[in-house]
Amino acid sequence: MQYIIGILILALGFLIIFKAEWMLSNFGRIGFFEDKFGTSGGSRLGYKLVGIVFIFFGFLAVTGMIGGFMEWMLWPLTRYMVPGEGTDF
Repeated sequence: MQYIIGILILALGFLIIFKAEWMLSNFGRIGFFEDKFGTSGGSRLGYKLVGIVFIFFGFLAVTGMIGGFMEWMLWPLTRYMVPGEGTDF
C-alpha cells in the first residue's frame, strides 16, 4: 500500500510542477510567495516548490523512510512526550 500512496504523491508533485501556470490561472497568486520570491513569477516558483516537496515526501513513502524522517524531524517536539526521556533541562 505504501508504494501506491507514494507513487500517487509523486505523480501529484510532478503534476503540480508541470501545470504551475494552470494552477496560477485557476487558483490565483499566493501573497507570501509574491512577497518573498518576486513580483511576477513568485507564485509560479511557489507552486513548483510545493511540487518538489510533494515529490520528496513521495520518494520517502515509496522507500519506506517516511516514518524515520518524520521521527527525526519532529523529535524536538516529541521528546518531552516520552516519560523519562528528554527531561534534562
